[in-house]
Amino acid sequence: MNFILIAVIVLGAIGLIAALVLYAASKKFAVYEDPRIAQVNALLPGANCGGCGFPGCGGMADALVKGADAGSLDGLLCPVGGADTMGKVADLLGMAIANGEPKVAVVRCNGTCEHRPKIAEYAGLRTCAAMHACGAGETACGFGCLGCGDCVAACKFDAIHMNAETGLPEVDEDKCTACGACTKACPRGIIELRKKGPKGRRVYVSCVNKDKGAVSMKACKASCIGCGKCEKECPFGAIAVTANCSYIDPEKCRLCRKCVAVCPTKAIHDVNFPTPAPAPKPKEPAAPKAETGTPVAAKADAKKTEPAKAEGKEAQA
Repeated sequence: MNFILIAVIVLGAIGLIAALVLYAASKKFAVYEDPRIAQVNALLPGANCGGCGFPGCGGMADALVKGADAGSLDGLLCPVGGADTMGKVADLLGMAIANGEPKVAVVRCNGTCEHRPKIAEYAGLRTCAAMHACGAGETACGFGCLGCGDCVAACKFDAIHMNAETGLPEVDEDKCTACGACTKACPRGIIELRKKGPKGRRVYVSCVNKDKGAVSMKACKASCIGCGKCEKECPFGAIAVTANCSYIDPEKCRLCRKCVAVCPTKAIHDVNFPTPAPAPKPKEPAAPKAETGTPVAAKADAKKTEPAKAEGKEAQA
């Protein structure tokens, strides 16, 4: 009986000492979490897509609270929630936030099945990452879309799908949140986040091929050949040719579309612009008007008969 009592006392003493140690450690190493973080996190959409540049909405909420304490929320934007969500967060934190211009994912490849025929057959793991690791893929272009749909699998908002006819991904502008998941998933970097533009209008070069013109044209008929005509035509200095490929700076572009007209391979695309009205037909020259009461044919006959009358008078004389 004494042994049982001693064991209970010893165990109780050990438990009491352990509780005191844990209590002291919790006070010593306590991590304080600002209650505003949970409140901001509740306002965020909870997509955890990483488009903001932070590991999930929790990381974004922490960054927003720290930014508010530092006095600025510049550079912090939730692409999924957009301006509405950021406005609510700013009101909660008592801060003003600049309205970021909306963006959308753009596929910079025009190598459809028609323009870029297959020259080989890939029989490995059907992902863009695996195919890219093996070489150029099934076509002669080592820069264009591989068509396996890694971007489709990465999108959490069902905003991008593969077109079976062209073999290229297509972005649904209404669903795209510009989270950037598709841009990270593409091993060739052909998907870019660009300014959505006024009324959804934008102009961009739909090619990233860096081969010289003759080589790129053999691989794809719609490839940029780096001729520089668009660069010379642009009055705003928004286009630069680097490594045999043109690029349009969305910050400088004024959507004049002069570059679209001069591109010999139609590699520059203009999106959501109204269809230009057909040019008016040239007017046909109007027929000569006849004098009142005297038809044109009668005048011509009168002129023909005048010399004959004159000759008759001379004969009578």
